[in-house]
Amino acid sequence: MRPELLNPLFADITALSGIGPRFSKMFQTLLGDGKVVDLCWHLPYGLIDRRYAPTLAEAEPGRIATVTLRVLSHLPGRGPKQPYRVLCADDSGEIELTFFHAHESYLKKQLPEGEIRVVSGKIETFGGRLQMTHPDHIVPASKAESVKTVEPVYRLTSGLTLKTVSKAVTAALKRAPHLPEWLDGSHRQRKAWPAWREALQRAHHPESLADLQPEAPARQRLAYDELLANQLALSLVRLNQRRIKGRSIEGDGRLVERATAALPFTLTGSQQQAWQDIAADMAAETRMMRLLQGDVGSGKTVVALFAMLRAVESGAQAALMAPTEILARQHFQTIQPLAEAAGVECLLLTGRDKGKGRGELLQKLESGTVPLVIGTHALLGKEIRFADLG
Repeated sequence: MRPELLNPLFADITALSGIGPRFSKMFQTLLGDGKVVDLCWHLPYGLIDRRYAPTLAEAEPGRIATVTLRVLSHLPGRGPKQPYRVLCADDSGEIELTFFHAHESYLKKQLPEGEIRVVSGKIETFGGRLQMTHPDHIVPASKAESVKTVEPVYRLTSGLTLKTVSKAVTAALKRAPHLPEWLDGSHRQRKAWPAWREALQRAHHPESLADLQPEAPARQRLAYDELLANQLALSLVRLNQRRIKGRSIEGDGRLVERATAALPFTLTGSQQQAWQDIAADMAAETRMMRLLQGDVGSGKTVVALFAMLRAVESGAQAALMAPTEILARQHFQTIQPLAEAAGVECLLLTGRDKGKGRGELLQKLESGTVPLVIGTHALLGKEIRFADLG
């Protein structure tokens, strides 16, 4: 059960102010889900530094700058396709703020003539004059410090602007609760990691490009938390699996010995260890939960065959399922000669098997006269019945 303290994070994204059904669908496309918590993990990939606040004489074309200006005059375009320009200045020079498809009444309200405004955007030159096209921010002088910040840049999708996503992320972060520390104190101290909530805030408010890197302390902390949560979840699953009664499968080793003797090579230490671990799991009273991992040609199929033969030694049947018919046939070609050497019949079953031949195969499986079968997902068919699948 999820603690109630976390419920605000797992609320639908429409619980945030300004996000209705239309925006909700866009955010689902962007995030892959529609929960508030998904915004918390939607970390920025870049930043816009608006702390550069030069005079117009010092302003470097091509840079994002925040400048304090006096509005001189409005210069509407001669036609609907002509840009609307607002001439502004400081004590060192002049600049034109340029707008396309502008609403004159709105711009006159935002930029009243004779007033001081703080404007932030990209400085450019056009016709030998400084220009800023569609400024990102226009605020009164009293709000200058609210603009001279570092803004995170988030990945977007069609229909969503950076402003909309940033606003949603800010609202989501406010829902993040203060939680007791779950990391080992000495480990966290050695790593110089912030607390979880602080790490989340820092990750969304980078001060420099270094804060966007995986090595940044805040991002390291969040990544470690994700791995830790994943491992704890797996541990809980394993714990619950162990509590469920399994079937003890033990054998006398005769079939495995015959198959081993038929191998054209000697088992490696890793193969022997893997087989011993699996054999012990099969003999236990609890369910086995194991992954056998290895490179191509490292002997996984042989170890799997030993497990299948152990089931046959105990009087049961065994099945090996492959994801494609080609792989199923390759496994059959490897296993069938070794099974034959051990004195065990082995069948191949795929979706291609039809008619009378298929009926005979199924009858052999149901009667238990054939202990080993290799196949594709056809093995999961409703008509497939085993005498005793171990």
